[in-house]
Amino acid sequence: MLSAAHRLTDPAAFSDTVRSGRRAGSRALVVHLRVDGSSTAAPRMGLVVSKAVGNAVVRNRVKRRLRHLVAPELNKLPIGSNVVLRALPAAATATSAELGEELRRGLARCLERTPEMTS
Repeated sequence: MLSAAHRLTDPAAFSDTVRSGRRAGSRALVVHLRVDGSSTAAPRMGLVVSKAVGNAVVRNRVKRRLRHLVAPELNKLPIGSNVVLRALPAAATATSAELGEELRRGLARCLERTPEMTS
């Protein structure tokens, strides 16, 4: 379970991250990352798992797996980062190892394309 400080719950923050952040896609996930250099907030993460992924049982399983996989990765992100993970239908059949690898690769691709923030 993610602490409240690491949860992205504001709809405006979700849409800002998706619209103006960096994006990296893979077979099972799309990673959206937005770094706000002026923010001093802890990195936050939100999930989007639509009905296309599967029924409620499958969607909840995918969400639990993604929350578990992203928790250690949040500490590696810059301060002020917002991450939105959008699960694609292939996430329902992917193993946790595959999801973890796609998550790490997506975050790395987004971070390498994010301009360095100067303080």
